[in-house]
Amino acid sequence: RWYRDTLAPGVAYDDLLAPAASIAPGSEGLLFLPYLTGERTPHPDPLARGAFVGLTVRHTQPHLTRALLEGVAFGLRDSFELMKGIGLGQTRQIRVSGGGARSPIWRQILADVLGAELVTVNTTEGAAFGAALLAGVGAGVWPDVDAACATAIHVTGSTAPQDASTQQYDAVYRA
Repeated sequence: RWYRDTLAPGVAYDDLLAPAASIAPGSEGLLFLPYLTGERTPHPDPLARGAFVGLTVRHTQPHLTRALLEGVAFGLRDSFELMKGIGLGQTRQIRVSGGGARSPIWRQILADVLGAELVTVNTTEGAAFGAALLAGVGAGVWPDVDAACATAIHVTGSTAPQDASTQQYDAVYRA
């Protein structure tokens, strides 16, 4: 939201994101560090700051947009790598909902950076929907959380990681 409101005020998210799909993974060497308010997990540093790194005259707004999405995805990968490092295993599937889940480019970047299938579910407000399901379990509508989820949550789409992009993102992540 900061990016759109600051650098592209009045531009709809779809109109901002669509041109970024034409930029190759890696944003031609442009990186975004998403620490605009410090960082909490897995690098607890409230003084960390965000930055575009590698910016050149050839980079355009679609490059900046894609680099921002990739930077946020790499930040999420940091957390997934932490979970893997403490023995929770490799994540193979991630369920997504809400605003970002409506964006094909955002789903594809996440799938590629995380190396996992993104499965879109039938709600736009995941937290509120989850709270309602828990309330239903508490009120006896469903006997348990598994039953509530089986009844109310449905897959509406899937985005698989693309091997070539995943390999490219792996190289950037490890650099």
